[in-house]
Amino acid sequence: MNIPLTRRQLLHQCGAGLGGVALADMIARGEDSAATQHRGEVAPHYPAKAKYVIHLFMNGGPSHVDSFDPKPALAKFDGKTAPGPELKTERPTGTVMKSPFEFKNRGESGLPISELFEHTAAHADDLCVIRSMHADVPNHEPSLMLMNTGESRLVRPSMGSWLTYGLGSENENLPAFVAMCPNGYPIKESQNWQNAFLPGKYQATYVDSSGTKIEQLIDHIRGNSVAAEDQRGQLDLLKELNAAHANARNDARLESRIESFELAYRMQGDASEAFDVDRETKDVLKAYGKGPFARQALIARRLVERGVRFVQLYTGAGQPWDNHDDLESGHRRVAKGVDQAIGALLADLKRLGLLDETLVIWGGEFGRTPVVEMPKEGSNQGKMNGRDHNHYGFTTWLAGGGVKGGQAIGATDEIGFKAVENRVHVHDLHATIMRLMGYDHKRLTYRYAGRDFRLTDVHGRVVDEVLA
Repeated sequence: MNIPLTRRQLLHQCGAGLGGVALADMIARGEDSAATQHRGEVAPHYPAKAKYVIHLFMNGGPSHVDSFDPKPALAKFDGKTAPGPELKTERPTGTVMKSPFEFKNRGESGLPISELFEHTAAHADDLCVIRSMHADVPNHEPSLMLMNTGESRLVRPSMGSWLTYGLGSENENLPAFVAMCPNGYPIKESQNWQNAFLPGKYQATYVDSSGTKIEQLIDHIRGNSVAAEDQRGQLDLLKELNAAHANARNDARLESRIESFELAYRMQGDASEAFDVDRETKDVLKAYGKGPFARQALIARRLVERGVRFVQLYTGAGQPWDNHDDLESGHRRVAKGVDQAIGALLADLKRLGLLDETLVIWGGEFGRTPVVEMPKEGSNQGKMNGRDHNHYGFTTWLAGGGVKGGQAIGATDEIGFKAVENRVHVHDLHATIMRLMGYDHKRLTYRYAGRDFRLTDVHGRVVDEVLA
């Protein structure tokens, strides 16, 4: 008696199942020329300005008026009531507080940058500083989600997931999307780099960059309990069992799981090499400096060299830039931990000819108020030397692939409280990033639950002034 075959059963019998399909795909990809190869789900809509992204996430909210948006009026109104309307923030605020940091004009462009970022300032002519960013609310959790996923409340795919969904990876043996945060997670944890309803392979691989050895950076990277050929045999058996299980259920999540096992196996060689910063020269290691952020910045450069599309670096666990009190000492300490590495990263990308094709993004989920935060029991210990969250106006800068450097775009008001000129919402930033990567943010979509979703939802405009 002839029993009809399902499409999956036919595929399994004729092409050795998923393994045969994967092999055929790898062979086909190997035959493609580098110029025409595209490994993602959606071909770019425009010629891409950049091929890779390194997102330097200053989680906690760095103060824009103390870093890249100087406001001389802060000294004029120091200790006085702020001019203009009173804007409501998360916590009660008081009078204007001047910046404790000195600004200098940097580079040929004369871009003013604070003493907090002396090493970054050496690359002023590469920076496009957007001073007119604004978000929706003055709270960490929704603002982190908005910056990372374009949605502050509901589960949505992250920016890195969207871009790797479109572009895919240039390296079959490394994840397309890597997120690094030393000593734990930022606020909202893995939701910052989630894939949500996109296929599972587009979620980031998380790395705790506080470790110094590959076994500390990536759990179970080595199969020390069995020989390599035995491990391959075990994985082949597991793959066959999983494929049979998947054939009977038609569930894309099972195929994603199979892919994750294969990627983990392939990573044992390439990841061990890519994450080993000790392979760098002494001069390179010295340029980046010491500490977790320096190490992850150098790893980011090594990953981009090897074709990883999107690398996200968090300052540290929790919200390191969240200085509700002792802003001067707090910002000095945190900036010292990241500035040298950022300067070295930009210099290194230039040295290797990678900056032209790598988009570097710096910023937090919002900025901080130009006015002092009032004492509150259990929060700022009764001090009046910090700043509250500020979503009305803050700063992000971009450099590298397709960005016109040496300029400031937009402006906040006289004291830096609210964006007033050429206002750029987070959706607009996302639209601009996607344009630099070759995508129309309105057309890179994914159908889920009967609707075509996109990173920018139903919003967003490309900020043309950013584009070179």
